[in-house]
Amino acid sequence: MSYNENLQAIEDKISEAAKRSSRDVADVHLVAVTKTVDVVAMEKLYNLGIRHFGENRADVFTEKVEAFTDKTDIVWHFIGSLQTRKVRAILPYMHFLHSLDRKSLADEIEKRATQKIACFLQVNISEEETKHGFNAEEAIAFVKAQNYEYVEIVGLMTMAPNTDDEQTLHHVFQGLKAVQLEIEKLGIPNVPCHELSMGMTNDFEVAVEEGATFIRVGRALVEEN
Repeated sequence: MSYNENLQAIEDKISEAAKRSSRDVADVHLVAVTKTVDVVAMEKLYNLGIRHFGENRADVFTEKVEAFTDKTDIVWHFIGSLQTRKVRAILPYMHFLHSLDRKSLADEIEKRATQKIACFLQVNISEEETKHGFNAEEAIAFVKAQNYEYVEIVGLMTMAPNTDDEQTLHHVFQGLKAVQLEIEKLGIPNVPCHELSMGMTNDFEVAVEEGATFIRVGRALVEEN
C-alpha cells in the first residue's frame, strides 16, 4: 500500500472508532511517527496533509526540523525519552513533549524555557517495570506540588502493554482517562490537562474509543507493501 492508502485506512479507522464512542472525529489528532523514515518520506506525508510529526531522538529531531524550516505550519512532537542535557537543543522547536516522566526533566525545561511548553505527563498506568513515567498516584501528587511558570501540563500520555487483548487495552486507556479527569477537575494553574496522548499502530482504535485526543502512529502509516 502507498502512503496515501495507508493514511486513508487509518483515517477511516479513526472515524469508525470515534463514531462507536459518539465522539467528534475532529477532536482526534494523528501524530505521524517518522523516526524510521527520511526527509523525503516526510515530504510525501506533508503533501498528503499531515502536519503533526513525532520524533523520539533529539539529534534526529533537530535535523528534521532544520530540513523543514520553510514549512511553518508543522507541529513538532517529541515523543521519546528525553535526557535533561538534550533539552536546550530541542526546546526552541518543540510544540509538544509527550514524555515528561520525572521532576528533574520538568525542572530543566522550566530553567531553559522562555515561553510555555506544552507537556504530556507520562503515566505508567499498567505499572510495567520496563516503562518510564509516574504511576497514577505519583502523577496526581506531582501536579499538586508543581509551581512552574513555563511547564504546562496539557494532558497525560501512556503506552499500553504490547497485547492483542482488547479488554486489557480498554482497561489501561480507561485508567488514564480517569486520572486525566481527576487532575482536570483540580483546576490547577498551568495544568489544564484536557488532552490524552495514547494509542499507537496496534491499539489506536481502542484508544480513540476511550478518549484519545492524540494518537501516535508510525508503522501503519509508513509501511509500504
